[in-house]
Amino acid sequence: MVTALVLPALVALLWIAVPLGWADAPRDRLIELLRSPLSRLALFGFVTLSLFHWAHRFRYTLYDGLQLYHLNQLIAAVTYGIATLLTLVAGAILWTFP
Repeated sequence: MVTALVLPALVALLWIAVPLGWADAPRDRLIELLRSPLSRLALFGFVTLSLFHWAHRFRYTLYDGLQLYHLNQLIAAVTYGIATLLTLVAGAILWTFP
């Protein structure tokens, strides 16, 4: 639920309003915010939950929407595997952030 509430606002601000010049880029404030270990942990949790939410929704879209019942185990392994891999990448990026 947090993803559904926060992600559209972040996309609108960072990917639409800033490039179009409607808002100033909050680079300095974001970098200062990410220097805190607690902020990094919160961002890691948000990213992790968002990725696994995507994996679950995409899995059942393929399973029910396209009726790929015979590929249930493969779809689960691929979607949750991608979510796990991207979670590890996000953790590595946040761990090495200066």
